[in-house]
Amino acid sequence: MSSTIAMPGAGTSATGSTPVHPSAPIPVQGPPLGKSLRVAFGETGTDIFPLILGGGEFGWNVDLESSHDILDAFVERGGNAIHTADSYSSGRSEHIIGQWLNSRGVRDDIVLTVRIGGHADNPGLGPVNLVRAVEASLARLGTDRLDLVYLDATADSTAALEDTLATAEWLAESGKVTSFGAMGYTAAQLVEARIYASAGFPRLTVLDVPFNVLRQQEFDDDLRLVAGAQGMAVTPSHALAHGFLAGHARTRRQSTLSVRGAQLAANLNRRGNRTLRALDAVGAEIGVPDAAVAVAWLLSQKLITAPIVNAFAPGQVDEFVQGVGVRLSRAQLADIARAAS
Repeated sequence: MSSTIAMPGAGTSATGSTPVHPSAPIPVQGPPLGKSLRVAFGETGTDIFPLILGGGEFGWNVDLESSHDILDAFVERGGNAIHTADSYSSGRSEHIIGQWLNSRGVRDDIVLTVRIGGHADNPGLGPVNLVRAVEASLARLGTDRLDLVYLDATADSTAALEDTLATAEWLAESGKVTSFGAMGYTAAQLVEARIYASAGFPRLTVLDVPFNVLRQQEFDDDLRLVAGAQGMAVTPSHALAHGFLAGHARTRRQSTLSVRGAQLAANLNRRGNRTLRALDAVGAEIGVPDAAVAVAWLLSQKLITAPIVNAFAPGQVDEFVQGVGVRLSRAQLADIARAAS
């Protein structure tokens, strides 16, 4: 059996009658139980809940009202870090999050991270487009600063790293961006970036890499070595494999003919089904959903600070947040590893 984080009052429901798992979110009066659970966000100088809510579905598969309900649910359970990208729904995700931040009056309580480089109006990481992209994101989000900008090298393989970091320095000095992270950079580029940092350019303190129990190859040994040596916070995106690891779609009939359906269907094979059965077994053993087990697996991996997890509905937040309170045993980790091999 696994051990879990002890959470005050977690033995019964709000009514005091129905037993629940110790890591389950409990409706209580006052600050959410998860508010006291924080980890250092690399060298950014901020502390975050060990999950980041992704806004990849906002404005695409989730409308404004439902997006705000998801954001509310995340914060109610102690979450304080939100991720979006200038390319998500051509900026619509940023608009939705910005409206939520302003309507709730919580901007100073939220660590806001944005991936920059993929918007069609200001593509890439060249100096001019990078500045314009950041300013456009600030306008859509209705804020005067971004707490972290992920520089998306997958969107631009031509921009010189020195030029990108020099622009990042100007953005930091102007107060528009507090810290910088990386996505799509090679291990060698991260080493090069640290050399530039020794000359006064901003440090890349956070690494986003697509990583989950079914997708491990991109977080290779070289990236692990460099991220560990540089003390980078690692925030794996695609934490639930586009929702597949939540276990709700298990047949091609259940997946739609949409882009999301195609992403789910890509894992509907022997390996994917084996992995879901392993998550089922572990989840049944400790009393949490598959999504929570998948998140717990990520948090058990070395160097992982906070997975980025997208949600389609507030109920999904309830599911994956429980993973923060779960500590998987060696036997459970081995069973999952065998299934996913």
